[in-house]
Amino acid sequence: MNLFKRFLNPKSKSDQDQDIPENADRGKYMPEVKLPTDERFMLNFKNNGGKFLYCVDDSEIQEAFDNILMENDWYERQCCCFDENLKSKFQGFNLDFNKSANAEFFLSTCEFLVANDGSILISSNQIKERKLHDLPANFIIISSTSQLIDTIGEGLRGIKFKNKQQIPSNITTIKNFETQKEGDFMSYGSSTKNLYLLLLEDL
Repeated sequence: MNLFKRFLNPKSKSDQDQDIPENADRGKYMPEVKLPTDERFMLNFKNNGGKFLYCVDDSEIQEAFDNILMENDWYERQCCCFDENLKSKFQGFNLDFNKSANAEFFLSTCEFLVANDGSILISSNQIKERKLHDLPANFIIISSTSQLIDTIGEGLRGIKFKNKQQIPSNITTIKNFETQKEGDFMSYGSSTKNLYLLLLEDL
């Protein structure tokens, strides 16, 4: 069974290469070609090593989740999860939900999906006060297309707008880069994660 049969790959590698401005033979004063937000996120996320499953409804979310468990032999294993709604949503998979860093995987939502670098923006709403290295090495993130944004700055404004009463702490990004880029303060102290993203179409 091909786990990623719904993996979005609308362009061939040669087409993708043409989308990279620095490799293109463009005039000095020509504007750079900018891909739509969703395509930019998908390409950058894949380049970071993330695994991406696009789902059109909740039944496909359930099916994709089932496939991930089967692929990794995670049935009847421990799942670190702080979200009661997700525990209820996936209660039929006979998982041992707990808060342990030694669980097989971490199940969560996120704040936003950042297109410019293919990262996942999260906060204490998802991970409480834990650091990324204090969570399991495997992540399954449930998100939706309405959470796609262009930049981290836009995401920070969005978090502030959504949480007017109390802005969450512990805001960070999840990236799968092997080495962190120097000066990227949002990724300071983060660690590489084996990450699956289940993206629900809600627009």
